[in-house]
Order: sequence, then structure tokens, then C-alpha cells
Amino acid sequence: MHDIKAIRENPAAFDAALTRRGDAPVSSSLLALDEERRAKIGAAEAAQAAQKAAAKDVGAAKAKGDEAEFERLRALVGEKKAEVAAMQTDAKDIDAKLTDALARIANLPADDVPDGGGEDDNVEVTRWGTPREMDFAPVEHFDIKGVSAAMDFETAAKISGARFVMLKGAVARIHRALAQFMIDTHVDENGLLEVNSPVLVRDEAMYGTDKLPKFGEDSYQTTNGWWLVPTSEVPLTYSVAGDILDEAALPIRMTAHTLCFRSEAGSAGKDTSGMLRQHQFEKVEMVSVVHPEESDNEQKRMLRCAEDMLERLGVPYRTVVLCTGDMGFGARRTYDIEAWIPGQNTFREISSVSTTGAFQARRMNARFRPTDGGKPEYVHTLNGSGLAVGRCLIAVLENGQNADGSVTLPEALTPYLGGKTTLSAEGFLV
Repeated sequence: MHDIKAIRENPAAFDAALTRRGDAPVSSSLLALDEERRAKIGAAEAAQAAQKAAAKDVGAAKAKGDEAEFERLRALVGEKKAEVAAMQTDAKDIDAKLTDALARIANLPADDVPDGGGEDDNVEVTRWGTPREMDFAPVEHFDIKGVSAAMDFETAAKISGARFVMLKGAVARIHRALAQFMIDTHVDENGLLEVNSPVLVRDEAMYGTDKLPKFGEDSYQTTNGWWLVPTSEVPLTYSVAGDILDEAALPIRMTAHTLCFRSEAGSAGKDTSGMLRQHQFEKVEMVSVVHPEESDNEQKRMLRCAEDMLERLGVPYRTVVLCTGDMGFGARRTYDIEAWIPGQNTFREISSVSTTGAFQARRMNARFRPTDGGKPEYVHTLNGSGLAVGRCLIAVLENGQNADGSVTLPEALTPYLGGKTTLSAEGFLV
């Protein structure tokens, strides 16, 4: 959500920032609504003052016994009351239009975000690891001999339709081990608070975290109005909605492992093979609520937390900063971590770490009270995948695959797999 006061003060800068994203300038239409709203409020206040003055005169006329004047003034008060009510209703309607318009405008990019129109303009900032030399042609995760029987798309399709999978046996355990490894590392070493959060949320939570009103079609809504979370960013971030936190309570750092649900409305025909793009998946999410002066440093800290997951798992990756035309709606700056996927001979996104600045905080009225007793200020919120569990499973399986169809598993998972180190070609942990 944007601050109309800031747009009033510098409309040209606001439009210029939107243009960097590839969006049309909108300050003139916003300011016209704002001016109309303020005029209606001013007129209502003037009419209300006249109503109060006439109400006082009614009493005076009554005291004097002037019945004619009393009746005239009483009628005038009634007229003013109706006039005030109508003006206040008009002002509320215009305010709702302005709020809705502001809610549909993407966040403004940080000054250091590279300009560009799409993913080809993203800028690589770091790279870790060297893809393993394989003396055989690597296959995709679902074609690895030790994996294929335990990654059941046919049964899932019979139950739920396309873009679902049933993981079985050893592969299901590896998937669970990855999530447990991530959560334990974030809690025990990265200092995040583990949260077991709801996956059904109200409209307000989706709106406050910028998923509504513009992107409702990308999520699932139940018949009684709840939304299935697209990510636990929603409940974690919205947990501070409406709060005025003490400055000393910041930063708040949370993590959760949840099911996530996305309709993938805009991805028809994209990544239809395997479990790369599913309607239901699991993710370990990181969310931070911080002082505005710390948000840039916090994003770097969160990025390292996510990158470290892949380094411990021995998965080569590269990190890119997204250009203005490829960033998500609510992001001020986003780093994507892309894991090496041998079966596709390319890097694929496995985590996004974004700072939203005060964009979400303003939508959900989340503030902090400065220690020096100053006026409450909006917090800054950040979110990042730490990591997407299913995509991490893909990366681990494909990077560890062997010519005989077995998979050598990362040492970091050994404690979670009962000391087993390999997925055999027959699909067993050994």
C-alpha cells in the first residue's frame, strides 16, 4: 500500500518509479480522487459546523418563545443533518475507491534494483559450487530409477487431478528429512522462532500481505470464505497486524514449515513434467519484522540463511537480483537463489528473498513505538523461502544421481535418515 501523502508531495518521482517497473503512471488519477475526497470531507465538516450552530439557535429561539423561528431553525437542523450524512457517505465512497486504487499498485523498486523487462535482465551476484561431472547422461528426478516408483503422479491424478504427486517410501522420508533439516538449522543456528501456523486465513490476512485484491485467482478459497495459504508468509507476517510494537522487540524473526497451495492460474502448460510446479507443496518460510533502518541488512542475512541450506546439501547454485520487470508485486527488492538441476542442464529457482519495506505494514497497520517516545512508525517486513522443500528434493536427487539409478544423499541428511546415506536403485535407503 502506498502513502497518498508521499504521492502528493512528489507525484513525478512516484510515476517514474512505476515506469521502471513497466507500469503506467497513475499519480494524476490518484490525486484527482484524493482532491475530491478531501473536498467532500471539508464540505461535510463545514455543514456539520453549520448544523451545530443552528442547533444552538434552536434552543435560544425556544427560550424566547419564538415558535416561528424555533420551527424554522429545527427544520434547518434536520436539513443540515441529512446533508452532512450524505456528504460523509460520499467521502467514504471516494475514500474506498482511493484505497482500492492504491492497493492495486505494485511496490516501488529500491534505487539499486537493476532496470529490465523480464528474467533475462536479472543480474547474477554470486555463484557457489561446481556442477558435478557425470560420465553418463543425467535424467530428470522422476526418471531416476530409484525414485520413479516412489514418485507417483498417476495415483495423485486419480485422486486430485493434474499437478499433484504422492511421494512414497524412501523418497517421502527424504522429503520429510529435508524439511526437518531446514527447520532445525533455522531455529538452532539462525535464531528464528519456530511457528506452527494456520494454513486457512481470512481475507484480511491475504489483503494485508498484498495477495488481495489483485491476485485472488492465484489462490484457493474455501466455500465459507477462508483462503488456503499460498505461503506461510501470510500468517507469519500478518501476526503483527494492528500492533504497535516496542522498538526493543525488533527484530522479530520467524520460520514455519507448512503446506502451501497455489492455483498456478497464469502458468498453463509451464513445467508440467515432474513435481517442479505443483498446486500443493511444502515450504519452509522465513519472515522478519524489523526497524526500517535494518531492513537492507536483514535481507542480506536472510539470503545467507537460504544460501547456506544449499551449501550444506552440496547443491551448486547461483544468486540473482531480480530486475524491475521481474519482481513480485509487493517486493521492493528480491534475490532469487537458483539451484543447479542436472536433468534440465540449467539453474532453477529454489528460493526468493524479498524486502517489502513498509508496503505490507501500511496495509495491515503494523507499527513500532520508538524508544525515545516519538510517533509510532511503520515496521518493515521481509520474507524468504528457506527453502521450497519439493524443489530442494528435486535438486538433491538430481545432483546425487548415479549411473546405476541410485542416489548419493547429502551428509547433512544422514542424522535424519537413520544413518543411511544412499537411495538404492531399488528405492531403499541403505
